[in-house]
Amino acid sequence: MFDQMGLDINIVVFDGFEPLDVFGPFEVFINTDGARVRLFSLDGPGMKVGEGGVRVETVGPEDINSQGVLLIPGGSGTRTLVGDDQWTGQLASLAARSPQVMTVCTGSALLAAAGVLDGRRATSNDLAFDWVVSTGERVDWIKDARWVVDGKFRTSSGISAGIDMALAFVEDACGSQAAEKASMQMEYIRNRDSGYDPFA
Repeated sequence: MFDQMGLDINIVVFDGFEPLDVFGPFEVFINTDGARVRLFSLDGPGMKVGEGGVRVETVGPEDINSQGVLLIPGGSGTRTLVGDDQWTGQLASLAARSPQVMTVCTGSALLAAAGVLDGRRATSNDLAFDWVVSTGERVDWIKDARWVVDGKFRTSSGISAGIDMALAFVEDACGSQAAEKASMQMEYIRNRDSGYDPFA
Protein backbone atom coordinates (compact mmCIF):
# COMPACT_ATOMS: atom_id res chain seq x y z
CA MET A 1 0.00 0.00 0.00
CA PHE A 2 2.84 2.39 0.82
CA ASP A 3 6.14 2.89 -0.94
CA GLN A 4 9.59 2.10 0.36
CA MET A 5 10.00 5.67 1.64
CA GLY A 6 7.84 4.70 4.58
CA LEU A 7 4.79 6.06 6.37
CA ASP A 8 4.05 9.61 7.42
CA ILE A 9 1.60 9.49 10.34
CA ASN A 10 -0.06 12.74 11.36
CA ILE A 11 -1.83 12.71 14.73
CA VAL A 12 -3.99 15.78 15.33
CA VAL A 13 -3.91 17.00 18.94
CA PHE A 14 -6.28 19.43 20.67
CA ASP A 15 -7.00 20.56 24.21
CA GLY A 16 -8.90 17.83 26.04
CA PHE A 17 -7.52 14.90 24.02
CA GLU A 18 -7.46 11.44 25.58
CA PRO A 19 -3.77 10.48 26.09
CA LEU A 20 -4.02 6.77 25.30
CA ASP A 21 -5.94 7.56 22.09
CA VAL A 22 -2.79 9.36 20.98
CA PHE A 23 0.01 7.44 22.63
CA GLY A 24 -1.33 3.91 22.07
CA PRO A 25 -1.18 4.20 18.27
CA PHE A 26 1.91 6.44 18.60
CA GLU A 27 3.73 3.57 20.28
CA VAL A 28 2.65 1.19 17.51
CA PHE A 29 3.95 3.50 14.82
CA ILE A 30 7.30 4.36 16.44
CA ASN A 31 7.89 0.60 16.63
CA THR A 32 7.20 0.24 12.88
CA ASP A 33 10.23 0.56 10.61
CA GLY A 34 9.95 3.48 8.22
CA ALA A 35 7.12 5.23 10.06
CA ARG A 36 7.48 8.92 10.88
CA VAL A 37 5.04 10.35 13.41
CA ARG A 38 4.09 14.00 13.83
CA LEU A 39 1.83 15.44 16.52
CA PHE A 40 0.22 18.56 15.11
CA SER A 41 -2.48 21.10 15.86
CA LEU A 42 -4.81 22.55 13.26
CA ASP A 43 -4.53 25.99 14.84
CA GLY A 44 -0.75 26.15 14.66
CA PRO A 45 2.25 25.02 16.71
CA GLY A 46 2.17 25.14 20.48
CA MET A 47 1.21 23.34 23.65
CA LYS A 48 -1.97 21.25 23.95
CA VAL A 49 -3.25 19.95 27.27
CA GLY A 50 -4.99 16.59 27.38
CA GLU A 51 -7.00 14.67 29.97
CA GLY A 52 -5.21 14.47 33.31
CA GLY A 53 -3.11 17.54 32.50
CA VAL A 54 -0.71 15.81 30.10
CA ARG A 55 1.00 18.41 27.91
CA VAL A 56 2.10 17.90 24.33
CA GLU A 57 4.14 20.23 22.14
CA THR A 58 2.74 20.21 18.60
CA VAL A 59 3.82 21.43 15.19
CA GLY A 60 1.47 23.29 12.87
CA PRO A 61 -0.29 21.85 9.80
CA GLU A 62 2.33 23.44 7.57
CA ASP A 63 4.96 21.13 9.10
CA ILE A 64 3.30 17.83 8.20
CA ASN A 65 2.97 15.86 4.99
CA SER A 66 -0.67 16.67 4.20
CA GLN A 67 -0.90 13.48 2.15
CA GLY A 68 0.20 11.32 5.05
CA VAL A 69 -1.98 9.07 7.20
CA LEU A 70 -4.28 11.03 9.50
CA LEU A 71 -5.21 9.89 13.00
CA ILE A 72 -7.81 11.65 15.14
CA PRO A 73 -8.09 10.88 18.87
CA GLY A 74 -11.07 11.39 21.12
CA GLY A 75 -11.45 12.94 24.54
CA SER A 76 -13.55 15.59 26.25
CA GLY A 77 -12.30 18.21 23.81
CA THR A 78 -14.35 16.64 21.02
CA ARG A 79 -17.55 17.86 22.70
CA THR A 80 -16.64 21.45 21.92
CA LEU A 81 -14.91 20.90 18.59
CA VAL A 82 -17.91 19.22 16.94
CA GLY A 83 -19.58 22.64 16.98
CA ASP A 84 -16.56 24.49 15.57
CA ASP A 85 -17.28 24.65 11.84
CA GLN A 86 -13.93 26.20 10.99
CA TRP A 87 -12.01 23.47 12.81
CA THR A 88 -14.07 20.60 11.39
CA GLY A 89 -13.82 22.17 7.94
CA GLN A 90 -10.04 22.14 8.17
CA LEU A 91 -10.18 18.54 9.36
CA ALA A 92 -12.42 17.55 6.44
CA SER A 93 -10.02 19.17 3.98
CA LEU A 94 -7.07 17.29 5.44
CA ALA A 95 -9.02 14.01 5.52
CA ALA A 96 -9.84 14.43 1.82
CA ARG A 97 -6.12 14.51 0.98
CA SER A 98 -5.10 11.67 3.25
CA PRO A 99 -4.80 8.14 1.81
CA GLN A 100 -5.90 6.65 5.15
CA VAL A 101 -7.86 8.23 8.00
CA MET A 102 -8.13 6.67 11.45
CA THR A 103 -10.07 7.67 14.56
CA VAL A 104 -9.96 6.48 18.13
CA CYS A 105 -12.87 6.74 20.56
CA THR A 106 -14.95 9.91 20.07
CA GLY A 107 -12.59 11.11 17.35
CA SER A 108 -15.13 9.65 14.94
CA ALA A 109 -17.62 12.30 16.13
CA LEU A 110 -15.32 14.96 14.69
CA LEU A 111 -15.32 13.33 11.26
CA ALA A 112 -19.07 12.78 11.49
CA ALA A 113 -19.69 16.43 12.36
CA ALA A 114 -17.59 17.39 9.34
CA GLY A 115 -19.80 15.22 7.09
CA VAL A 116 -16.84 13.06 6.10
CA LEU A 117 -18.41 9.80 7.28
CA ASP A 118 -21.81 10.26 5.63
CA GLY A 119 -22.92 6.96 4.08
CA ARG A 120 -20.06 5.03 5.66
CA ARG A 121 -19.83 2.42 8.41
CA ALA A 122 -18.09 3.59 11.59
CA THR A 123 -17.84 2.97 15.31
CA SER A 124 -16.91 4.86 18.46
CA ASN A 125 -16.57 4.71 22.23
CA ASP A 126 -19.33 2.56 23.71
CA LEU A 127 -19.83 4.80 26.74
CA ALA A 128 -20.37 7.87 24.55
CA PHE A 129 -22.05 6.07 21.67
CA ASP A 130 -25.44 7.82 21.79
CA TRP A 131 -23.81 11.24 21.76
CA VAL A 132 -21.51 10.31 18.89
CA VAL A 133 -24.47 9.00 16.86
CA SER A 134 -26.16 12.38 17.34
CA THR A 135 -23.23 14.11 15.59
CA GLY A 136 -23.74 12.20 12.34
CA GLU A 137 -27.18 10.85 11.55
CA ARG A 138 -26.14 9.85 8.01
CA VAL A 139 -23.42 7.54 9.30
CA ASP A 140 -24.02 3.78 9.57
CA TRP A 141 -22.92 3.42 13.17
CA ILE A 142 -21.80 -0.06 14.28
CA LYS A 143 -21.84 -0.45 18.05
CA ASP A 144 -20.60 -4.02 18.42
CA ALA A 145 -17.15 -3.57 16.90
CA ARG A 146 -13.60 -3.14 18.13
CA TRP A 147 -12.82 -1.26 14.94
CA VAL A 148 -14.48 -0.78 11.55
CA VAL A 149 -12.89 -0.38 8.12
CA ASP A 150 -14.81 1.34 5.32
CA GLY A 151 -12.65 2.28 2.36
CA LYS A 152 -9.84 4.53 3.54
CA PHE A 153 -11.55 5.16 6.89
CA ARG A 154 -10.77 3.14 10.01
CA THR A 155 -12.67 3.97 13.20
CA SER A 156 -12.18 2.30 16.57
CA SER A 157 -14.15 2.11 19.77
CA GLY A 158 -12.94 3.14 23.22
CA ILE A 159 -9.39 4.22 24.02
CA SER A 160 -7.33 0.96 23.96
CA ALA A 161 -9.08 -0.19 20.76
CA GLY A 162 -6.90 2.31 18.91
CA ILE A 163 -3.89 0.09 19.55
CA ASP A 164 -5.57 -2.91 17.91
CA MET A 165 -6.72 -0.77 14.98
CA ALA A 166 -3.23 0.66 14.51
CA LEU A 167 -1.65 -2.79 14.57
CA ALA A 168 -4.18 -4.04 12.02
CA PHE A 169 -3.36 -1.05 9.82
CA VAL A 170 0.38 -1.76 10.08
CA GLU A 171 -0.30 -5.37 9.08
CA ASP A 172 -2.29 -4.25 6.03
CA ALA A 173 0.23 -1.56 5.05
CA CYS A 174 3.55 -3.17 5.93
CA GLY A 175 2.90 -6.88 6.41
CA SER A 176 2.21 -9.24 9.28
CA GLN A 177 5.84 -9.34 10.42
CA ALA A 178 5.88 -5.58 10.96
CA ALA A 179 2.73 -5.74 13.09
CA GLU A 180 4.06 -8.71 15.04
CA LYS A 181 7.34 -6.91 15.67
CA ALA A 182 5.55 -3.82 16.97
CA SER A 183 3.28 -5.78 19.30
CA MET A 184 6.25 -7.79 20.62
CA GLN A 185 8.28 -4.66 21.32
CA MET A 186 5.29 -3.21 23.15
CA GLU A 187 4.66 -6.51 24.97
CA TYR A 188 1.05 -6.11 23.90
CA ILE A 189 -1.41 -8.95 23.33
CA ARG A 190 -3.40 -8.07 20.21
CA ASN A 191 -7.10 -8.44 19.67
CA ARG A 192 -7.15 -9.46 16.00
CA ASP A 193 -10.93 -9.67 15.67
CA SER A 194 -12.34 -6.31 14.62
CA GLY A 195 -15.88 -7.50 15.35
CA TYR A 196 -15.20 -8.53 18.94
CA ASP A 197 -15.82 -5.74 21.41
CA PRO A 198 -16.18 -7.07 24.97
CA PHE A 199 -17.20 -3.60 26.17
CA ALA A 200 -20.13 -3.06 23.79
